[in-house]
Amino acid sequence: MANKKKTIKSNKDETSQKEGFAIPRENYKLILIGLGIIILGFLLMVGGGSDDPNVFNEAELFSFRRISLSSIIVIFGFVFEVYAIMKKPKSK
Repeated sequence: MANKKKTIKSNKDETSQKEGFAIPRENYKLILIGLGIIILGFLLMVGGGSDDPNVFNEAELFSFRRISLSSIIVIFGFVFEVYAIMKKPKSK
């Protein structure tokens, strides 16, 4: 009889742990930070155009910021997103 009570109690504990959101609240904060990093990377890619269609400014269009730096930041943002989703919450 005592074993049945332990089994029922342990099943209730498992059920209460499974309820709630799939991702903890602190992970959502990290996900938003990662999204901000990705948006920053895409904003760094913007620009380099010319008002005159006959003028092509190669140095401005193919600058380090638009080609390399922004791509690295976007990739870092996606890696950070994977970390934010996979991070286990701290146990209390």
